[in-house]
Amino acid sequence: MPVKTATISLNTQGNADILDITTQVADAVAKSGLQNGAVTIFCPSSTSALTTIEYESGCLGDLRRLFDELAPPGHGYAHEARWHDGNGHSHVRAALLGPSLSVPFVDGRLTLGTWQQIIFVDFDTRPRRRELVAQIMGE
Repeated sequence: MPVKTATISLNTQGNADILDITTQVADAVAKSGLQNGAVTIFCPSSTSALTTIEYESGCLGDLRRLFDELAPPGHGYAHEARWHDGNGHSHVRAALLGPSLSVPFVDGRLTLGTWQQIIFVDFDTRPRRRELVAQIMGE
């Protein structure tokens, strides 16, 4: 089974910046030349994550609020006591969502639902340049 690898470059603002990367993932699948299979997107970072959501302001605000409630900044994280970098909440939030997502594709198209987009969330406390890995497997 052929495997193709692509990268997706992003500039983020940090602090729960949410980016819709659906188009970039679909483009990587199209450029692979594969018609049926799965794409796995991975972020090599411990302060960012991937998931799907309806990418609209209400949903995005709800997601940010949820993370503020579950893992608020400045909550006395042991990570911050050790490293003094102020991003303990960023690591915890990223761990809750996870660093990867797999999406099947059929006839060269992602099998996402009508209101479902792939999002990248950067929880770190400052702007970053991120490089995601998209690995496309199929036929």
